[in-house]
Amino acid sequence: MKTKTLPLKELSIAEIYNGDKATYEVPIYQRNYAWEKDEISTLIQDVYDAYTAKKQTYFIGTLVSFNKGDQVYEVIDGQQRLTTINLVLGALRVPLQNKLTYRARKRSNDTIQSIPRFEIDEKDYGIVKGFKYANDAINEIVPKTSQDGFKAYFQDNIHLIHYQVPKDIDLNHYFEIMNSRGEQLEKHEIIKARLIEKLNSADKAKFNRLWEFCSEMNVYIQQKYRETAIFGSNLCDFEVSNFDTLPRVDDNTNTLKISDLINYKGTEKQQDEEDKIDTFQPIMDFSNFLLIVLKLTRIEERGFDPTSFNLDDKELINEFDKVQVDEEFAKRFGFNLLRAKFLLDNYLVHHSNEDDTIENNPWKLQYWQKDGKKEYLKNLAGESNEQHNKLVQLLSMFEVSFTARQRKNYLFYCLMYLFRYDYRDISKYCKFVSELADKYFKDVYLDKYNLNEINTPIPGRFDNTVLDDNKLAITPHNENFDFTEIYGDGTTISKGIPLFVFNYLDYKLWVKYANELRGERTKEGSKERTDFFATLGCSDFGLKVFEQFYFSRTRRSLEHYYPQANANGENGAANEKQINCLGNYAMIGSEANSSGSNWSPKAKLFHYLDASGKIKLVSVASIKFMIMMQKCKDNQTTREVGQEWNYDDIKAHQVKMIEVLFSGRE
Repeated sequence: MKTKTLPLKELSIAEIYNGDKATYEVPIYQRNYAWEKDEISTLIQDVYDAYTAKKQTYFIGTLVSFNKGDQVYEVIDGQQRLTTINLVLGALRVPLQNKLTYRARKRSNDTIQSIPRFEIDEKDYGIVKGFKYANDAINEIVPKTSQDGFKAYFQDNIHLIHYQVPKDIDLNHYFEIMNSRGEQLEKHEIIKARLIEKLNSADKAKFNRLWEFCSEMNVYIQQKYRETAIFGSNLCDFEVSNFDTLPRVDDNTNTLKISDLINYKGTEKQQDEEDKIDTFQPIMDFSNFLLIVLKLTRIEERGFDPTSFNLDDKELINEFDKVQVDEEFAKRFGFNLLRAKFLLDNYLVHHSNEDDTIENNPWKLQYWQKDGKKEYLKNLAGESNEQHNKLVQLLSMFEVSFTARQRKNYLFYCLMYLFRYDYRDISKYCKFVSELADKYFKDVYLDKYNLNEINTPIPGRFDNTVLDDNKLAITPHNENFDFTEIYGDGTTISKGIPLFVFNYLDYKLWVKYANELRGERTKEGSKERTDFFATLGCSDFGLKVFEQFYFSRTRRSLEHYYPQANANGENGAANEKQINCLGNYAMIGSEANSSGSNWSPKAKLFHYLDASGKIKLVSVASIKFMIMMQKCKDNQTTREVGQEWNYDDIKAHQVKMIEVLFSGRE
């Protein structure tokens, strides 16, 4: 049997750029150049280390291309590395015979050809910065006396493996194999290829632009799209009704072959370097967001079973395999992707790029708005608005309770509501989110048939509970409100209490404060304020805790206030059953828990409330925990040492907290 020759060839950098005639064409489906200083410096440092070690050959990766004929190679994989090599050669002042070009990107083409002076009007600033990083790294890493030798070594001894993709290969299969082996392409890029191949050339460019803009999860979508035809004159409304009404994207490409099957990228508007981009920490990555959008798209289908849909991004391709992808579906999905990104950015909370501190709530609920030439962020329900504050607390409560990206059912329900109703009616939206929280608590977490052996909701039970005939049904119907039957009261060891229950309780405590203490009632010593703290079971510890309260992502560690180390049941001490219940639990930061898990309740008072900053106050700022510590503090004046927090306090505190949990509607 004749052995087939693999289409692999080892090439030096000199052979790539100054060998046989070749043009390397970066197709429009590839991303813009994105290497930063660290990546470029690392490459140069690695090459310099190989040079000083006198390695005969040093490999820096692969180049995968498709021979289009006439010595033109369409770069399928390796364009970031190939561009970086070009920039390094430019910094070393090496003249190039062969060209690197960018199909349908005039700005990038002009910029790469204008090295080193860049005397052109419109520049690709990614390439400009990359050249500067390469030039700086060479001067910082390679001594002046070694730069000639380094220059020769870089061209002759640095090699790549050039793999030319056969013309008859099944490219979809090829890239899925690459992806399954952990290579370059990600699952969402394969999905993009499947969808975009169903569209005509004009719609491909439109879809690509939409996809690329939406994939930047840390940027407001209005900062990418600036057409008033999409988001209105103030950039804060969603004006388009379907995919076909999106503005056309100019694209000067001709017939597409490979790009019909893999990552297509059409011409897009470049972001000027001086444009202000407001970034934030997204609550979801792009792959999981695609699953949310797919579920939103399919929920309208007859016979669709939402409970069998998996929001885990490892199942992204499998979930799309269940869909008959045609032109109509690709357009509908693309339109829903854009609409969902607009709503996610402007109507769901995101975390600012600030650390969690006790003084500043990092959760933001703001929409992007344009007023004349000025663009800025504005709170969703206005400044100092009670409704706005309530929405921030509710949405961030959900978010810190369900940080795992495959468990964000709440996000799906919120987007589903915003899809179906007037998203601008903030009052009704706030009411929905509040009722959704009640629904979660009463119909999921208080229904033992929805919970497993450790009191965690069984997969599919959220959809079973919140959706009725694939429509939102959020009015609680469970009348069995026996909390202790499921979560215990200290007579037996609790099987577990989920994080959502603690966060929901903290939210109810915050709402109780917001509703009951206003104006004159907030004055210290007022009847209303005295009664308020009496219902919490402790003395007045001030209102600053409530005013500064927010749901920190750092508070996810379960703390036994009465420590497990002392729970031996001897000489009046609490036993193991008694300390494992809601009345003795609090959620705190992991750093605090690891520091003081075995401290006595009184010792924890001293350490946790220490203002020196040894333990960040935000780690222990759960309202429930502050109540527990205040009760312990109250008992110091009337109890013997060591009896500041006992089982009687645990039972009494649990009763008070259950009363808050089941307090009336807001």
